[in-house]
Amino acid sequence: MARPKPLEQEAKMRILFADDETNLQELVRSEVPRMGYAVTVCPDGLTAVAALEKEAFDCMIVDLQMPGLNGLQVIERAAQLRPEMDTVIMTGNPSQETAIAAVQFQVFDYLTKPCRLADIAGLLGRVCERRQSRRQVAALEHRVRRAEGETRLIGEHPSMHETARLIERVAAAESTVLIRGETGCGKELVARSLHEHSNRASQPFVAINCGALPENLIESELFGHCRGSFTGADAARTGLFEMADGGTLFLDEIGELPLSMQAKLLRVLETGDIRRVGDNETKHIDVRVVCATHRDLDQMVHDGEFREDLMFRINTFEVRVPALRERSSDIPLLASHLLKRFRPETEGQPDELFAPETLRLLAEHVWPGNVRELANVIEHSAILCDKLPILPEHLPRHFSNRQLRKELRSSGPISLRDLEMHAIEEALERHDGNKPAAAAELGISLKTLYNKLNAAVDSKAG
Repeated sequence: MARPKPLEQEAKMRILFADDETNLQELVRSEVPRMGYAVTVCPDGLTAVAALEKEAFDCMIVDLQMPGLNGLQVIERAAQLRPEMDTVIMTGNPSQETAIAAVQFQVFDYLTKPCRLADIAGLLGRVCERRQSRRQVAALEHRVRRAEGETRLIGEHPSMHETARLIERVAAAESTVLIRGETGCGKELVARSLHEHSNRASQPFVAINCGALPENLIESELFGHCRGSFTGADAARTGLFEMADGGTLFLDEIGELPLSMQAKLLRVLETGDIRRVGDNETKHIDVRVVCATHRDLDQMVHDGEFREDLMFRINTFEVRVPALRERSSDIPLLASHLLKRFRPETEGQPDELFAPETLRLLAEHVWPGNVRELANVIEHSAILCDKLPILPEHLPRHFSNRQLRKELRSSGPISLRDLEMHAIEEALERHDGNKPAAAAELGISLKTLYNKLNAAVDSKAG
């Protein structure tokens, strides 16, 4: 039988094996290197601790019953010396006491003795997969941080100071947090800030938009699946909960989860146990869950669209992120911050970055898309502007339309039809000509929008 190979990205994963059985020691010493791993074999607990003091290992497999120091004493010492190391226990007599100790020291997995070589190979394969997932998440986080810059809340408005104070208070706790706010107001930024100010800051931060997941794949995405568990499952997959083990899982747009998945999520939050699709065994994970939504969950509970018990479970602590229009005084500060992101050469530049008229137009805008919309506007302007400051002509066209409408009003009376058409043109501009989206924003049917556009064309033709 072909032996499982460690993942190619894992270069000689270092294994510490501690057991007092001579036959098992020889088996591991001769066979584990053939699987592609480096192994150090120790005959007792004292020798294992001495090895840990001298060098670092990626994984430790330790027997619970050994002379000198027993397995749990070795694990306790290893948690102090090598907290980043994955630990596996071996036992011939599993007990509730053993299980409690395993949870206490965050043991990754266990082997029941007598164990076969195939059991050890499969276990080390799972350790490899877990470590690879951690590296992928860390690499992704690094790219995100490099692209987005430092995770910090920008704003001097009192509402932002209050939000920052709430984050500081709740970050150190292990409570689940529900972040409420309109689309584009910065809910993920708040979640990242919670993570980075918590005791889990060195562990993974994994984010997922629940509304972007196909309903038939949600369970697999969150909990993972075994190979062959359903059509198309050609390989085993680690779920997002496992990827976030030890860190924070951010479930954005939690209100979009179907009721069937809400029940499964509730169980995970209550027990800390997950089960991959197609697997009969559960796995305990240590994850802090932060949720966010722009929807009215209280109304959804009333309408039977969201479970009340899940609502109570995720809403241990609530943070509300204000809409941009509620803190319009922060717009100049935000605009400057965003421009420096898109044009790094402006950092520290003493000259004005925006003309006064440009800032006035930005302040007058309603910002239905909040900070995300402001970021798009600033990026658009940064591309068009060759030499600072940013002028009104560098802003998207719907800002020019607003300025034109103001000039029309100042020059004399303007008809209701003209005002209506200006509103329609701005909505179409914001949605890049998408008529259904513009109609939804304006609160009219698509048929009504077409009728008004056709009427405007007929009026100009006449």
